[in-house]
Amino acid sequence: MSRYTGPKCRQCRREGMKLFLKGSRCETVKCAIAKRAHPPGEHPWARKKRSEYGVQLREKQKAKRTFGIFERPFRRLFAEAARSKGNTGEKLIQILERRLDNALYLIGFAHSRAHARQLITHGHVAVNGRRTKSPGFRLRQGDEFGIHKDHVKKQVEVTVEGTKHRDVPSWLSQDAKDLKGKVLNLPKRDEASVDLQEQLIVEFCSK
Repeated sequence: MSRYTGPKCRQCRREGMKLFLKGSRCETVKCAIAKRAHPPGEHPWARKKRSEYGVQLREKQKAKRTFGIFERPFRRLFAEAARSKGNTGEKLIQILERRLDNALYLIGFAHSRAHARQLITHGHVAVNGRRTKSPGFRLRQGDEFGIHKDHVKKQVEVTVEGTKHRDVPSWLSQDAKDLKGKVLNLPKRDEASVDLQEQLIVEFCSK
């Protein structure tokens, strides 16, 4: 499975907002956005005003970088959302939110989505009692997921203690004692964990 190995803070600076790619560091004064809120590059302020295409591109890149998805998989997800009944943008947001790595991060079992992906690919996470190594596993209503390897549970318990300040979304439930989570219902647009203008993404990907 391919993954981005470059500087993560550079991605946040490019998008001009915190994408929380480095977990708890993003919530401290060490965050790159707090230190250098300008885009990366030698002459960040010399850039021209963004075109309509540029605005749409940045919104799509923001979604990809937040959820850790590359271009081709993202296009496949968009095509699936476009084929579904209902609003394409809302369907895309729902598909992204239902990813296993995202849900694991939202209930506080991982510092970041990248940390959640690592736990999953190493075989430490099970869905409905069956181990899965796919971070993009799409959860459904009623699915239960959690940590099933005993030697990892102590590490995750420390993580849960450090993420107590996070609010668990209403469409998920957290069982901190047994290190399990459950999908109560499918996420709605106003329950999205990321502030995205999905219409701009739809306009870009529809060209």
